[in-house]
Amino acid sequence: MEITHSTFTLERRYPASVERVFQAWADPKARRRWMAQGAEHSQDFVVGGLETVKGFDGEGRALTYEARYAEIVLNERILTTSTLHTEDRLSTVSVTSVEFRAEDANTWVVLTEHGVYLPGQEQPEWREHGTAQQLDTLAAEFAAVADSKEH
Repeated sequence: MEITHSTFTLERRYPASVERVFQAWADPKARRRWMAQGAEHSQDFVVGGLETVKGFDGEGRALTYEARYAEIVLNERILTTSTLHTEDRLSTVSVTSVEFRAEDANTWVVLTEHGVYLPGQEQPEWREHGTAQQLDTLAAEFAAVADSKEH
């Protein structure tokens, strides 16, 4: 079996300012709500800082995601390098960029991930699907805020 290399890009428009959307990445409480639902989460949001998410897959195996912040440019971009372990076995190594762009009163987010998927472990489609679900959960947070302002 061979190593799989894969890249995906996800784009989302959120009905909130760049500052609010960026803060959803930077604030550990907000990040836990939309990114690490039901999992143990810690985040040191500084260059060189570590974010860790510990949970379980559908088969009950322990998953550990660790991301190191390589660059943080306030309200512009976040670059990380990350690993995912299943139990004590390395599954993936990734480099991810998240770009934030103002678009009127909205924010356009472009997330691109370059991944190395080790044989017999996580599949690129699974990672893309899971990441898309997280971004959709973040959208629901902004939609709830927008709905409460309308009523």
